Amino acid sequence: MLTDKEILEKSRNFFELKVEENKVLDFNEIFGNDQPVHIEIGSGRGEFLLRTAQQNPHINYIGIDLKEKRVKTLFRKLFKEDFKNVRIAKIYLDEENIKFIPPNSIEKIHLQHPDPWPKKRHFHRRIIQHSFIDIMHKLLSKNGIVDIATDHEDYAFWIVEHFMERDDFVSEYKKGFTREAEDGHIETYFEKKKREEGFEPYFMKYRSR
Repeated sequence: MLTDKEILEKSRNFFELKVEENKVLDFNEIFGNDQPVHIEIGSGRGEFLLRTAQQNPHINYIGIDLKEKRVKTLFRKLFKEDFKNVRIAKIYLDEENIKFIPPNSIEKIHLQHPDPWPKKRHFHRRIIQHSFIDIMHKLLSKNGIVDIATDHEDYAFWIVEHFMERDDFVSEYKKGFTREAEDGHIETYFEKKKREEGFEPYFMKYRSR
């Protein structure tokens, strides 16, 4: 029987998306096919990433998380299942790191309940800023989608306002959001917990122009 250390090593060797200096990622080589690529930013426990990957074997998924504890949890879960269409990257998506990702190569970007940083003095830490929306636009293919969910009302309005100020994205919803989950919606542990506390999610979807 393999030890936990051996499981992590084997899983990391296969599932970790390694970024090499001055080398642009070749998704066809990485996944062994030319299927569309989706990114989830902040994969947490991996409920959304792994379930949606199982449901959509015709799509390749890259989960991004910076916390080593979460990344190890993802590797352990990936090792137990026969995932061919998932890779994990421990990188911060900024102007420097996106140089390794082919421009306009991502079909969809998922952000499931990003940290709302509710205190005003922490607003600058919110991931949704115009500089980050610029980065997502560079990554997305034409008509690519940004899919966002949050249970924090103020953050939802912050997100809607930021996207409304731009002409390179258009909302799929008239009000900029909906409170109704799409068919097949995957409820994460965090979302379920917040629903039990009385916080219903806001769902937002923006299409790249």
